[in-house]
Amino acid sequence: MQTLKTSSGDLTADRRADYAEMLFGSGDPVAAAELLLGALELAPQWAAGWFRLGEMQETRGQFDLAAQAWAMALKLDPADRLGAALKLQLIGKAPAAAAPPSAFVETLFDHYAESFEGELVNKLGYRLPEFLDRAIRAARPGGFSLALDLGCGTGLMGERLRPIADRLVGYDISAAMLKKARAKGVYDLLAKADLQHFAYAGPKADLVVAADVFIYVGALDGVVKAVAGILAANGLFAFSVETPGEGEAAGEAGFALRPSRRYAHSQAYVERVLTTSGLSVLSVQPTVIRLDRRQPVDGLAVLATLSSG
Repeated sequence: MQTLKTSSGDLTADRRADYAEMLFGSGDPVAAAELLLGALELAPQWAAGWFRLGEMQETRGQFDLAAQAWAMALKLDPADRLGAALKLQLIGKAPAAAAPPSAFVETLFDHYAESFEGELVNKLGYRLPEFLDRAIRAARPGGFSLALDLGCGTGLMGERLRPIADRLVGYDISAAMLKKARAKGVYDLLAKADLQHFAYAGPKADLVVAADVFIYVGALDGVVKAVAGILAANGLFAFSVETPGEGEAAGEAGFALRPSRRYAHSQAYVERVLTTSGLSVLSVQPTVIRLDRRQPVDGLAVLATLSSG
């Protein structure tokens, strides 16, 4: 993910920052960081500038300096739209958190809404909606009266669900993504919602889907418990998670923040959370979620249902 291109509000500072990016791109992070620091002397309240300085310092291996820059970014933007707290966690300068800042997730997807599908499908080989669609149809060959698409994004999963759902409702934290989804005309209703604090008061759903969503949730206890309360009798819950890669570990918590600032979840953790919430696992299938730096990102496609009795 690239840093958001926001202006400092000072033309000279912006020009210095642009030149710093040129130096950084040409392989001179030391000179780039020095020039960006000069820009920040002109615009000391520029949170995005401090965040970018932290990234440059991180590249140099100057983690203490990076931490200082990210701490300043966080101080200037307590909502943490750039995810500075996550960067601090990754270099061991902040305690691990159970979830990312909601403002970070919202800002990220608002920013990438225009290019999202082209990047994800055409460049990163994203085929998870097709994979989940096949798994859902194999588990329940008939249709569904009401399907909820959590974290629906631009509607890639919704396009797959539309033929098998009498009524299809999508939720997403990003207004820009919802606008893209709305233009497709595949949903009966779309609404803005943060899955970390998801509340639902509608009729019971016989299908709930969360495709490539829990990577931006972290701890799954709350949202899985909410889904269990949403499902009708024999309702189906289909979702995916990323799994820890080689040399990574989910730790005692069962999930961990990755350098990509996405969360990986262990299979044991996923199954434990489902069971605790009163859901039974129907299937767990390994799959490739997408590519990242031309390398496959491994994950799991999971189907669960309400436990009987």
